[in-house]
Amino acid sequence: VEIFLCSEKAHPALKAFMCGSLSGTCSTLLFQPLDLVKTRLQTLQNNAKPGAPKVGMFTVFINVIRTENFFSLWKGVSPSFVRCIPGVGIYFSTFYSLKQHFFVDRAPNAGEAVLLGAGARAVAGISLLPVTVIKTRFESGHYNYVSVAGALKSVYETEGIRALFSGLTATLLRDAPFSGIYVMFYSQAKRSLPQEVTSSFYAPLVNFSCGVVAGVLASLVTQPADVVKTHIQVSPSHWSTLDAVRYIYRENGLSGFFRGAVPRSLRRTLMAAMAWTVYEQLMARMGLKS
Repeated sequence: VEIFLCSEKAHPALKAFMCGSLSGTCSTLLFQPLDLVKTRLQTLQNNAKPGAPKVGMFTVFINVIRTENFFSLWKGVSPSFVRCIPGVGIYFSTFYSLKQHFFVDRAPNAGEAVLLGAGARAVAGISLLPVTVIKTRFESGHYNYVSVAGALKSVYETEGIRALFSGLTATLLRDAPFSGIYVMFYSQAKRSLPQEVTSSFYAPLVNFSCGVVAGVLASLVTQPADVVKTHIQVSPSHWSTLDAVRYIYRENGLSGFFRGAVPRSLRRTLMAAMAWTVYEQLMARMGLKS
């Protein structure tokens, strides 16, 4: 009851932050195993013998459970929470604020939707990049960090502040286009549907379905940038974006830039679809237009 009363008095941007954080909590916990598998696939060493079967998503799943344990699939969930709970909140509150500032009387067109989504994601991505670095390292299995705070301190002391912001360019090249493309397809898909459908009892299903379509398209376009980001953040040496691109191409060819595409597409698509669905429903409950 107290939370509800507080939410009544809260600023609309704060309400958007609360809605986004709650949606981020649900989706992060549910889809963390897919993120771990994606990171493991992207950081596999290319030392398989010629003719050996390719290692796929399910092979990595089984291998993690066999060599570690079932709950190891949630390795990195603590930095994921530290990153996603405020991160999704920052994203949605920034998105809401920008939309209210620039598009009070009309809906953004396709190009404006791209800029809106990309701008909101850039703010969230830069704000929480150090935690993203720690999350990627937790998931890789190459580091034995005990806690998020301990990992941040260790990286800072041994590698310097620069390491905590490694992969900034690749992160922005991944997250800004992903969110921009996602918002564009999501908003355009919803606008193409009749008003009676989007405001009916089936609205959550409609929102989720639009989100899935938008997520698949955005994930595929930004997959190479995600692979580059992972390699930069896992490497203890200070790789540049160009160094990582050269390494991936030399070791795995063009296909290397699409390693982990299946688990990442599944996770990003389902996470984004769920986050937007929960966000829209909560904002509607609070009487705000999302």
